[in-house]
Amino acid sequence: MPLSEFSLIENYFSKLTPERRDVSLGIGDDCALLCCPAGKEIAVSIDTLVEGIHFFPDVSPKALGYKALAVNLSDLAAMGAEPAWFTLALTLPEQNPAWLEAFTEGLALAAKPAKIQLVGGDTTRGPLTISIQVHGLVDKGRALRRDGASAGDRIYVSGTLGDAGASLKKRLENWSPEPLDEADWQYLQQRLEYPIPRYRLAQQILEYASSAIDISDGLLADLGHILERSQQGAKISPAKLPLSSALKKLSSEFAIPLALGSGDDYELCFTVPEKNIEVLEQHGLDIHCIGEITEGDGLILLDETGKEMNIDARKGYDHFGT
Repeated sequence: MPLSEFSLIENYFSKLTPERRDVSLGIGDDCALLCCPAGKEIAVSIDTLVEGIHFFPDVSPKALGYKALAVNLSDLAAMGAEPAWFTLALTLPEQNPAWLEAFTEGLALAAKPAKIQLVGGDTTRGPLTISIQVHGLVDKGRALRRDGASAGDRIYVSGTLGDAGASLKKRLENWSPEPLDEADWQYLQQRLEYPIPRYRLAQQILEYASSAIDISDGLLADLGHILERSQQGAKISPAKLPLSSALKKLSSEFAIPLALGSGDDYELCFTVPEKNIEVLEQHGLDIHCIGEITEGDGLILLDETGKEMNIDARKGYDHFGT
């Protein structure tokens, strides 16, 4: 017999995540009651994932549950906010206990390390759609924003770029270049399905960075948002882009456009004033300097000799673009 909406919530979601002391009332009432600590601001972000648009119909429900929350945690990381609470609106075509068990397992896999609590939401019937709203806490006036970059700031990225894009290219285009073996493809698929939101790294760079964004739509597109909001230009060197061992097996003809233009890596791109660089780099973080903010506007790509390049790379994902 199918569960009622309230029984479904009680069975699968009420005890899913860690309990926080700043939650006065969580799941089970008309609203959650949350306490914002003194001296903090609340960072809020929401993302919606639609079957067939943002994920394949045959994706593992565990991976889907994990990624649905992880991409939102990445938005909090981009602002330098510590994860606190989230709500979930889940539209299901039918009740499927095995699917729900795996989905909530993935959701918990992302939530528990982040110490973020599920405090409410909604369930309804319809095409499979997942909407998650996250809330994070950051000291007043300390949030990382897109409009803080200045000429002379260095541009950094975390981790490696292009991995998720390579996995997606294989799935969409049956792309399978010879140098990559099965272990490489397993790694690249893991990067696509289980991205690591960089909220811990965000806390380590918070006092040094001047602006930040997470790389969801591709480096060129997302860095472009920083430049637009900060009213600045930039010069970057594609040869300095951090690549995984898998992508290093490919020729630069394939690897560099993936690192520049493909999304879904959920790494951080951030800028650092020159005065903060020496201290920041003493921390031994997994970050890489790829260029510099310049006066004016426009993004210039430079080769290893300093000459301007012309690389055909996709400019990032646009939900309403062609």
